Amino acid sequence: MASKPGAMPQHVAVIMDGNGRWAKKRLLPRSAGHRAGMDRMVALSGHAFDRGVKYLTMYALSTENLSRPEEELKGLFRLFREYFSAHAETLKKKDVTLNVIGDLSLLPADVAEIIRSGVKRTEGGTRGTLTLAIAYGGRQEIVAAANEAIRQGKEVTGEEFEKLLWTGELPPPDLLIRTGKEVRISNFLLWQAAYAELYFTNTLFPDFSDGEFDEALAAFAARDRRFGKL
Repeated sequence: MASKPGAMPQHVAVIMDGNGRWAKKRLLPRSAGHRAGMDRMVALSGHAFDRGVKYLTMYALSTENLSRPEEELKGLFRLFREYFSAHAETLKKKDVTLNVIGDLSLLPADVAEIIRSGVKRTEGGTRGTLTLAIAYGGRQEIVAAANEAIRQGKEVTGEEFEKLLWTGELPPPDLLIRTGKEVRISNFLLWQAAYAELYFTNTLFPDFSDGEFDEALAAFAARDRRFGKL
């Protein structure tokens, strides 16, 4: 259904790009950039729900990222262990549901278990849903859904296919934001973002402030979304 200017997005997706470059500009190790990005992610999610966003999906680790140097991946996994353990309880207290999409089998077993535990601890939150895309790839997700349809032995409609995606319980994103200067969606929510409004900024993710997030919301509100209709 078309939405007129002034509407606010219920589901915002964010590609968190630029953590490594943020660290490099400050002559810091890349791990410092990833930590700064994780801190910004936590703070931004709180602000987004305060603004009335109901669903926030953030691209934390792509399948392509898993080919990065072993030392960098070890640092990322240390952060996952730390943050999921520390912040799942915080999200629960704030009545926020934590959701994760991606192929967790690609992660170290203990990291995958910590993530699953965090998801379970926050079940039932009604203030909003924070979805983290970890070991995620849009093409891989579509292939997995197609294989599931084959496994079930049936031909599916587009609506039925959507339910087989890792995001099956989520509405499609209204607004997709990418930080870090690149102007592409990089294998993120390829099916789901078909009609999402796109917002690109040169700001590196650790510097992507609450104020700039609000600017993205305002840009969305100014758009007339017709979805091909008059």
